[in-house]
Amino acid sequence: MKKLLIVSAFMVGSLSTAFAGENTLENVKKRGYLKCAVNSGIFGLSYIDDNGKWQGIDVEVCRAISAAIFGDKDKIKFIPTTTKNRFTILQSGEVDVLSRNSTWTLSRDADLGLDFVGVTWYDGQGFLINKKLGVNSAKELDGATVCMEPGTTTELNLAEYFKRKEIKYEPVSVDTFDDAIKSLKAGRCDLLTSDSTGLSGVKASMPNPDNWEIFPELISKEPLGPAVRHGDSNWGDIVRWSLFTIIGAEELGINSKNVDDFKNSKNLETLRMLGHQGNLGKFLGVRKDFGYQIIKQVGNYKEVYDKTMAKTGLPRGLNSSYKQGGLQYVPPFR
Repeated sequence: MKKLLIVSAFMVGSLSTAFAGENTLENVKKRGYLKCAVNSGIFGLSYIDDNGKWQGIDVEVCRAISAAIFGDKDKIKFIPTTTKNRFTILQSGEVDVLSRNSTWTLSRDADLGLDFVGVTWYDGQGFLINKKLGVNSAKELDGATVCMEPGTTTELNLAEYFKRKEIKYEPVSVDTFDDAIKSLKAGRCDLLTSDSTGLSGVKASMPNPDNWEIFPELISKEPLGPAVRHGDSNWGDIVRWSLFTIIGAEELGINSKNVDDFKNSKNLETLRMLGHQGNLGKFLGVRKDFGYQIIKQVGNYKEVYDKTMAKTGLPRGLNSSYKQGGLQYVPPFR
């Protein structure tokens, strides 16, 4: 086991070193499209709709990056990933960015050779349970069987929480989130635990959603956001400020419908964001009007929320703009 751990650490370090100094932007431009790793299917986050098109808040972040680089939000190849392969696919260079409900933690940020560049969605781990069991709180789950994906923060959070509360439980490990849902429906476990976002999507997809309940208590902090490889800070800046443009546009009252009305705005930050004054894009190596393209084609954060996360029934909560008491806040465009 010790030898295996040493080899794994060496491989991660080697991958990080191999990509140090790479120019991801140049590779993306040469290829002609962005390669974006997403979840294989969680309603609200990233999934394929009935028309065969990718949807979800993580998907929209990728579209924003594509709009910033190419002036076209659809120059993307979406790569479905699992919890087991999501980080290695990014580390190996198979994709340019990971925009998949992945929690930003110290070990992932520092030990895996990754850089998390922002928070798309502030989340927390919760529990989904059938109401017929008559359980109203996580504190009443002694002896319960719990479906979960192994090797995730979900697994560690659950173990730590139940240990603190002195609650015994039986874990039911599965390979994918879809397998966890199937196991829950089949009665192999009493409840499903995951980020509340994913649970809301599962509840909405159940044949009888009203028969299911998500406990109000959350047992963890789960800041979910896009990640890139160590060693290419410019690429990290591009992904970061593409996300920040979506959030910052809402702060400034700009959306996809009215963005053309701001060409002669008296707000200098607005002009800089849209590329009407100065050229912030040159610092990133992207289009001068990258902000305009993102907002026009993808929208601001409220618009993105309305067409993605709102459909799960989840309120914005912490994901509201700081102007409405939330945590979404970006540095100045200057």
